[in-house]
Amino acid sequence: MKAVTIKAPGDASVLHLDDVPEPIVAPGEVLIGVVAAGVNRADISQREGNYPPPAGAPEWPGLEVSGLVLQLGMGVTAFTIGDRVAALLPGGGYAERVSVPAGQVLKLPPNVELVDGAGLIEVAATVWSNVFLLGDLRAGETLLVHGGSSGIGTMAIQLARARGAHVAVTAGSAEKLAACAALGASILIDYHTEDFVERLKEEGVAAHVILDSVGGSYLERNIRALATDGHIVNIGNLSGEPATFDFGRLMAKRGAIHATSLRSRSAAAKAAIVESVRENVWPLIADGSIVPVIAAQFPLARASDAHRLMEGSTHIGKIVLVV
Repeated sequence: MKAVTIKAPGDASVLHLDDVPEPIVAPGEVLIGVVAAGVNRADISQREGNYPPPAGAPEWPGLEVSGLVLQLGMGVTAFTIGDRVAALLPGGGYAERVSVPAGQVLKLPPNVELVDGAGLIEVAATVWSNVFLLGDLRAGETLLVHGGSSGIGTMAIQLARARGAHVAVTAGSAEKLAACAALGASILIDYHTEDFVERLKEEGVAAHVILDSVGGSYLERNIRALATDGHIVNIGNLSGEPATFDFGRLMAKRGAIHATSLRSRSAAAKAAIVESVRENVWPLIADGSIVPVIAAQFPLARASDAHRLMEGSTHIGKIVLVV
């Protein structure tokens, strides 16, 4: 079968469409004929040689796909051949077919286009597990999302609003902030011209949960913007900077800092998150309260162009590769 491989660590030009071995369907797994694969920042880190796939995962990138069930491994009863599904993967999604534990697969709601489904499960699992299961965001509280126009940001805004929370976002342009507002964000902060700590003070609010993929110097400012008993959840360090902070200020707020990742979790842990997403997030997608936000589609053979678009950070929402 065909898959996008990484010849050697480097820029987007190292991605090539090659022949790779067919996946083997183990007991408890589902073979999916991939229709589309979501593109994530982790894929870029892997391409650069900074984020190797977990043991046992395919060497080619791709953390989520949508497609059709082609084969069921021994013991799998929750799916049937031909089901429209989305799947959370440890890797290998940039391919024509992928095998994945059944616990990491969800049937797509009928109202979701199959290609759009490739942009849902990773962001849903990331936001739900971090903002709600870990950060314990509740109705009436305020969520601050850094990078509100990203794939994760657009999901976080919609899910927080659907559950009755208020949302503040940072983004880098008027166009991106307008998109965040359309999704339900009520406090819009241009990080080029405004300080989010001062802006939240002006609004008379503090953030009960802060979802941050920037890291670095944002940590100290996040603590200043945090509500008492609040949670800072770091899911990345795009700044590449080390961080220092006032521990006394954090203690005074009884705040918590969490550094998390999804890819490195065990299959059992991922299955538990996916099941919770099925119960709590999927119904909101099925009734239209949450919609996939797809910025662009590229053929699988143009994965390098998809990576360049993501690295340029001009897009709003998710980028997907169509097989």
